[in-house]
Amino acid sequence: MAFTRYMSLLLTLLLLGNTVASATVFTLQNSCSYTIWPGTLSGDGGAIVGGDGGFPLPSGASVQLTAPLGWSGRVWGRTGCNFDSLGNGHCDTGDCGGLQCTGGGATPVTLAEFTIGVNNQQDFYDVSLVDGYNVGMGVRPAGGTGACQYAGCVADLNANCPAELQIMDSGAVVACKSACDAFNTPEFCCTGDHSTPQTCSPTYYSQMFKNACPTAYSYAYDDASSTCTCTGSDYLITFCPTGL
Repeated sequence: MAFTRYMSLLLTLLLLGNTVASATVFTLQNSCSYTIWPGTLSGDGGAIVGGDGGFPLPSGASVQLTAPLGWSGRVWGRTGCNFDSLGNGHCDTGDCGGLQCTGGGATPVTLAEFTIGVNNQQDFYDVSLVDGYNVGMGVRPAGGTGACQYAGCVADLNANCPAELQIMDSGAVVACKSACDAFNTPEFCCTGDHSTPQTCSPTYYSQMFKNACPTAYSYAYDDASSTCTCTGSDYLITFCPTGL
């Protein structure tokens, strides 16, 4: 009987250990003064996290989402959304086809991007302004090992967005385009003759983003100072963070 109880306890501990090791917890926290509708998109047909890809998150609220090992995808915040009882509608920024996202967020949009490691391999994560900016975001790892840097954009780029990049709604700037979206030229989009790290350099606009948000991706080849790593971590994703 003692052996049976021992084996039962051992099996339970193994199952619990597998459960802990099999998922990463994202805590989404809304520190904005208004409701955010987070959107999520999984890469390579992976599991959808977060209410089939979209849900409201009132000011001051937080929610936890669970992603399996090996998950890759992105999280972003939608603003100014209006949906009916069936989930049909649109958002002023970050729109993705309805309350439940059917694709990536419409640009310009601030993105948090993740690739979760397997077998004790590193996670890779970043906050990206490559597709522009609509709301501040921060990513803080919790409980992991390794470098585990903070990534994010605390500054309000809408307040200092150049006129040629502004997206306006009701007289207010609600988002700031990337130079690629605004001008669609190879030097701003890192395409054509500018499609390699050697030929695509920071521009006036990407440098403006980088100066405001040093730990965020500012253009396509901004890897060295913007890609973060951590092993075995959960992550706090904050909209409108107030500090690093």
